[in-house]
Amino acid sequence: MSTPGEGLSSAQPIRHPWREVLHRARDPRFVADSALRVVMEGWDRVSPSEFSRLYRQVRTRTMCSNARLRGLYRALHYVVSRDIAGDVVECGAAQGGSAALMALTLRQLESRRKLWVCDTFEGLPAPSSADPDFEFADLFTGTCIGTLNEVRALFQRLGVLEDVEFVKGLFQETLPVSRIPQIAVLHIDGDWYESVKVCLESLYDKVVPDGVIQLDDYGYWKGARKAVDEFFEQRGIQAPLKRLDYSGRFLIKPGPITSAAEAR
Repeated sequence: MSTPGEGLSSAQPIRHPWREVLHRARDPRFVADSALRVVMEGWDRVSPSEFSRLYRQVRTRTMCSNARLRGLYRALHYVVSRDIAGDVVECGAAQGGSAALMALTLRQLESRRKLWVCDTFEGLPAPSSADPDFEFADLFTGTCIGTLNEVRALFQRLGVLEDVEFVKGLFQETLPVSRIPQIAVLHIDGDWYESVKVCLESLYDKVVPDGVIQLDDYGYWKGARKAVDEFFEQRGIQAPLKRLDYSGRFLIKPGPITSAAEAR
């Protein structure tokens, strides 16, 4: 569901948006990143590149930045080129743009992998007291709505509905009992502490070694960062998080041997 303050042309209105904008504008890194985003999105509206062509098909239906969408695009190229087995999973779809980009990329790569799209399809749930920035996070409860019918219609219009399974409900209820076997690319876009925490607890072990985990909200929401940092510390995971932009991070999941060597 991404970073709500960044905007989505067809998203639901956000309560008190200027309060959030003023809060973020105090961070010069956010301001610089936002300016770069505008430049890159302008380029992708006219660029003849393959990514730009796919981007133009989904840009009005996603809140993910250009850099984070490119991250997903590259992650799929990475696992397909290396024949890394597993499905593709998105946790937090909003209006379906980033998931649709992944479906389009899989089609372009001629890779038949199941794409799991997990969301409440009823908007963002409320954050909890475990979110350090609850005061701001709570402003977005119920926003970022993309109904199941709307998201399914997007996939159908783009011709990528085949091999897609939609999982409706709160992550806490659906992910622990999901039928997802193994994962090559996992996109976690849950925003809040509890949401990101259950994504990692339920799905991290299903990600294959050398699979890609992309975290949409690590730099933006403190609850998301807290959940990731706690999980990595508890598991002794030493793999570095690589920066995509102000908010997004990704990592290549280490295998048992790599993890043990890095832990020494």
